[in-house]
Amino acid sequence: MSTQPAPALRGVIETVLYTADMARARAFFETVLGLSPHLADERFTAYPTGHSMLLLFQQGQTDDTVHLPNDMGTIPPHDGNGRQHIALAIDDDALADWEAHLARHEVTIEGRTHWPPGGESLYFRDPDGHLLELVTPGLWPNY
Repeated sequence: MSTQPAPALRGVIETVLYTADMARARAFFETVLGLSPHLADERFTAYPTGHSMLLLFQQGQTDDTVHLPNDMGTIPPHDGNGRQHIALAIDDDALADWEAHLARHEVTIEGRTHWPPGGESLYFRDPDGHLLELVTPGLWPNY
């Protein structure tokens, strides 16, 4: 192994969840989380979330290499299964509003955490059973 440090990373650009039912997932992420799609087709939906994108892929639709038009390139196969986890950033003063919003949409809050360094988290699930977390600043040194 080389002893030279790796070039710097600047952040996570995409987070991916795989869904069994794209229409149901879109309804949840657009209605409950208030996201607006940037791009969408039968295979995936891309939602801007701050400086990153949340991508939803239809399960089984990413098993083959995708050949992009006009010689733009290819995207290798990828897939995921099982319940996954993502955390979404919210402001400190939005926590109570999010609790009320989730209750109005009959979304069960499964857990709450008050982190020792600061920050609070609310945990709930999307229709595919993925664990979603809303977290206020203070949890990590970079957030």
